Amino acid sequence: MAPHWSSTPLTDSLVRGAIELERTPRGLLPHRLPARARAQCRDGQLAMAEAQPSGVRLAFRTAATAVELDTVPTKRDYVGAPRRPDGVYDLLVDGRLTAQGRADGGDTLVIDMADWSTELRPGPPATVRFTGLPAGPKDVEIWLPHDETTELVALRTDAPVQPLPAHGRPVWLHHGSSISHGSDAGSPSTTWPAVAAALGGADLLNLGFSGSALLDPFTARTLRDTPADLISVKLGINVVNLDLMRLRAFGPAVHGFLDTIRDGHPTTPLLVVSPIACPVHEDTPGPCVVDPDSLATGRLRFRATGDPREVAAGKLTLRVVRDELARIVRERAAEDPHLHHLDGRTLYGPQDEETFPLPDDLHPDAATHRLIGERFARHAFTAGGPFA
Repeated sequence: MAPHWSSTPLTDSLVRGAIELERTPRGLLPHRLPARARAQCRDGQLAMAEAQPSGVRLAFRTAATAVELDTVPTKRDYVGAPRRPDGVYDLLVDGRLTAQGRADGGDTLVIDMADWSTELRPGPPATVRFTGLPAGPKDVEIWLPHDETTELVALRTDAPVQPLPAHGRPVWLHHGSSISHGSDAGSPSTTWPAVAAALGGADLLNLGFSGSALLDPFTARTLRDTPADLISVKLGINVVNLDLMRLRAFGPAVHGFLDTIRDGHPTTPLLVVSPIACPVHEDTPGPCVVDPDSLATGRLRFRATGDPREVAAGKLTLRVVRDELARIVRERAAEDPHLHHLDGRTLYGPQDEETFPLPDDLHPDAATHRLIGERFARHAFTAGGPFA
């Protein structure tokens, strides 16, 4: 028998993990930066990254056994590269991954990596359907695709829906690069921050922005102004692979970033995480570019194009960045007992490169995301850790 559907208005009471919700002509668009911050930067990469709903999920209490969600996803096609798979929707019941779905339809953003020009091709809304859910009242979460901009259009269920009540879990606010964003993770609830949050019993608010962890003041102000019980910032890789600044600017920029966060969270546990191991940038500065030869093989790879000899003149590598972050945190911690440091190689180091290689030489795969999440949870959330 077909379900008897009832519609529930999509409101902010049903959405978790977003900083702001924008009403559009088609529905509700989650953002992970507020409008004021978005207005201060015209970079297309950041605009795309912050609108991709990594860590954003619908959360509600219901006895429904069938759920439908209408969305308008934005697919990405890179000229000359293999077609990307559709984004994954994870449905969790009482905290356990129960089903997955994909949305057929939506808009397509065509990106030419030769000059980074783009063309948006509009498409129709799509429907993601989940059936056969367990009977009886339960907590349901639908995690939106972490790397696919998604407008929410309509929610239908075969039983009434109520916003998920607060469970008293600490809010963990995290900022980082594409690795924190979830690049190459298997699904939205299995990015490394989502894995760590589940193991640590935390409510994740993920401000990982692909290619855009660049010590921007507006990002620091967003962290400052967002309520949180725990904060972490994973810094360094994007500053290196964009060849954004030299050592002279990097140190003061980190200090300013942390100062701004502390203006709003003076005693909140704050963990500074340096980059994981990444052989192409350990001793070679940026910029980092797509290896054009890899496109013909159907397997995208990246390479560093800087000159290691320029490190002496202030160019940044991952080794330089890690040393500087460790120094800054060590010196600041003398007056800030709630400030902590974690060397990213503890999460993924040279000892892991053979067993868990980076498929594109830059981003971890699905298994490595889980490994990193498990290691972060053991370090941060267990007894004696900065988030204990």
